[in-house]
Amino acid sequence: MMIADSDVLIDFLRGRSPWRERIKLEIKTGHLATTAINSFELLSGAKDRAERDKVSRLLGALTVLGVTPAASEHAAAIRRELEAAGNGIGMADYLVAGVCLAHRGVLLTRNLDHFARVPDLTISGRYFDRRETR
Repeated sequence: MMIADSDVLIDFLRGRSPWRERIKLEIKTGHLATTAINSFELLSGAKDRAERDKVSRLLGALTVLGVTPAASEHAAAIRRELEAAGNGIGMADYLVAGVCLAHRGVLLTRNLDHFARVPDLTISGRYFDRRETR
């Protein structure tokens, strides 16, 4: 399962290539998801009714994954490890990574700087499905 981060979903909503095409492709497969954290970020960033409607239509086409007990355990372990090493990535990104690990998903993101720090997280930061594993 591909799990889209906020940055690539925002690029899709703004019609920015190559993410506009990549997200369209992933939606067609029926295997694209995002997290409740990303849903919150998109909805709270929508400035007017038209943007909220656009975000709602996009989210309606995706599976939105919640923070389960397993996801929160993964997120907490990631936070402890990264912050102990002085490499924190922020609360939202810990939770997104935890959800991805709990669902064994591939995170589709441009934020390779943060997410590449997370052990065992499979990320895809390119247009087509070349996967980078840490």
